[in-house]
Amino acid sequence: MLEAKNIDTFYGKAQALFDISVHVKPSEIVALVGSNGAGKTTLLKTISGLLRPASGSVMFLGKRIDGRPSYAVVELGISHIPEGRRLFPDMSVRENLEMGAYAKRVWKQKQETLHKVCQLFPVLEARQGQIAGTLSGGEQQMVALGRGLMSRPKLCLIDEPSSGLAPVMVDEIFHVIEGLRDQGIAIFLVEQNVRHTLEIADRAYVLENGQVTLEGESKQLLEEEAIRKAYLGL
Repeated sequence: MLEAKNIDTFYGKAQALFDISVHVKPSEIVALVGSNGAGKTTLLKTISGLLRPASGSVMFLGKRIDGRPSYAVVELGISHIPEGRRLFPDMSVRENLEMGAYAKRVWKQKQETLHKVCQLFPVLEARQGQIAGTLSGGEQQMVALGRGLMSRPKLCLIDEPSSGLAPVMVDEIFHVIEGLRDQGIAIFLVEQNVRHTLEIADRAYVLENGQVTLEGESKQLLEEEAIRKAYLGL
C-alpha cells in the first residue's frame, strides 16, 4: 500500500532522515518507535506531504506522492493525525470534525461519516456543540482521531496518540486503533509507549538518529535485548 524508499529529508542544511525505507501493507498496523528527536515525526510529515524529501520516493497505491501538496495526499486516501492533537480550540467539536471532511471525494458523505465517528466515540455525540478547547485531553484526542477518520482514509499516519493521557484512556485509544485495522484501515503508528505499541502492531521499525536500525515482526522485536534495554527498562 505504502512504500517509502531511500528517503533523505532536511530542515534547511540539517539532515533529519538518512536513506529511510519503510513499507505498510493493507490492513496492517506498522509501528515506528525510537527516542525523541530520532526523526519519527519527520518521516510522517514527509509521507503526508508536509515536508518534501531531498531524495528518494514515496509510493501509495501505485502512485508516486512525494512532492505532491498535502491536500492532494489526503484526496488519495492518507490521513495524518498529528502529535499534540492540533485542534481548532475555539471551534466546536462538530466543526473540528467537519474540517476533516473537506476533501472533495468525501464532503457529500460527511453526515454519514460523522455518524460513524460518533458511534466509535460515543462521548462526542453529546459534545458536538461544545468548544473543543474546553474538552479533557482524552476527549480532545478522540476529536483528533475522529477528524482524521472524516476523510475516509485507507491509511492513517498517527503520531503519539497516547501523549499526556491517563492509562485508562490510553487503553481505549489503542483499542480503537486495533478496531480500525479490523475495518481495513492500515495504520502507521508513532508512539512512545513501546510495549503497548508492539503488542498491537504487526510489524515495527526502530529509528535512531534518522536511520532505521531494526525492523521486523513486533513480537520478535519485543524479545530483542536492545529493545528491552532501551525502551522497556528491562
